[in-house]
Amino acid sequence: MSPKNIQKYLSRIGIEKTAPYDVFFLKELHRRHLFTAPFENLSIHNNEKIILDTENFFEKIIINKRGGFCYELNGLFYELITSLGFNSKMISARVFNKEGIPGPEFDHMALIVEIDRSEYLCDVGFGDLCIEPLKFIPDEIQYDSDKQFKIIKENKNDFKLLRSENPGEWIDQYLFTTQPRELIEFEEMCNHHQTSPQSHFTQNKICSIATSNGRITLRDDKLILTENGTRIELPVKDEIEFRNQLKKYFDIEL
Repeated sequence: MSPKNIQKYLSRIGIEKTAPYDVFFLKELHRRHLFTAPFENLSIHNNEKIILDTENFFEKIIINKRGGFCYELNGLFYELITSLGFNSKMISARVFNKEGIPGPEFDHMALIVEIDRSEYLCDVGFGDLCIEPLKFIPDEIQYDSDKQFKIIKENKNDFKLLRSENPGEWIDQYLFTTQPRELIEFEEMCNHHQTSPQSHFTQNKICSIATSNGRITLRDDKLILTENGTRIELPVKDEIEFRNQLKKYFDIEL
């Protein structure tokens, strides 16, 4: 990524200047990204084909001030942090469904970043997950906002990310390996998620963004406002109202 585009990227996520490339700056990049670029699948419902190309990602997310889903958001974030000098890699993850079954390989993209011989799991493309990177230490409970996370060793090759919002209740998020991957390896699943009737991304529209004290989520039929643990759901009656709320809360016009 060129220095000019790096500056545009940092301006987009509200960072005025670079800092030492340490874990504190990585956390700030991660946090600001989640507060600025929403998780959304609107391209899928607006006849915009998602192509795994970082120039396309940059045009959509940085120039046009949109969001995207995992391959776009994490794919572009990877370009930023590697260009800044962080030692990072893309990894494949398999998201658990409601029945507790993990998806296929390349179902989801996440990142691992190494700093001072410590590794961190980064993910700005999952929706409602962790605000800051998680230190890659198996079995250690980590606290992030009002949630807890834990990474455990699942088997010889896989690790599992778990999340808890209530003490003692852990929910499986995804399985992942630490094997480095290339962007092109996610192409088949990227196409699947934007075209298959079995993909949850083709079922309903969603646009969701983290805030400093909660989250704003817009779906086909409702707007969900969460602030300081209080959740409010408001009905969205039709496409016109959906687009009005999209503009109001996300400043996105399709």
